[in-house]
Amino acid sequence: MSGVEILVETTSPDVPMPAYAHPGDAGADLTTRVDVELAPGQRSTVPTGVKIALPDGYVALVHPRSGLAAKHGVTVVNAPGTVDAGYRGEIRVTLLNTDATETVRLSVGDRIAQLVIQQVERAAFVSVESLPDSVRGDGGFGSTGLGA
Repeated sequence: MSGVEILVETTSPDVPMPAYAHPGDAGADLTTRVDVELAPGQRSTVPTGVKIALPDGYVALVHPRSGLAAKHGVTVVNAPGTVDAGYRGEIRVTLLNTDATETVRLSVGDRIAQLVIQQVERAAFVSVESLPDSVRGDGGFGSTGLGA
């Protein structure tokens, strides 16, 4: 099955194209272009060597890799990171080591994040005096099950 065409430029010939590891995967893997060492609690913005051109009406979302999170406590700080259709710079991923004791070392070519491409709607924001009622109303954090 083919999908939307995404134009890709790399910062050097050895940078791998984003790629899906398995049929049916939602996220295409992104790799690091530099060696990275993340001490406990440390974060670093890591270059991937990948630049993309999305069609208007699409967004690329940068998600953490579940294996890095489960095995090493590494996540993406602003998950999911947003790559807008008009952005043409290198995709960089801000990684955070959440482990309290272990340093994480990543080498050039290691998979560090997943890129998910989604179609998006542009909203028309309309100012009103008051919003219509709903079942939930203004119930916010914890309003649907944290106390009984």
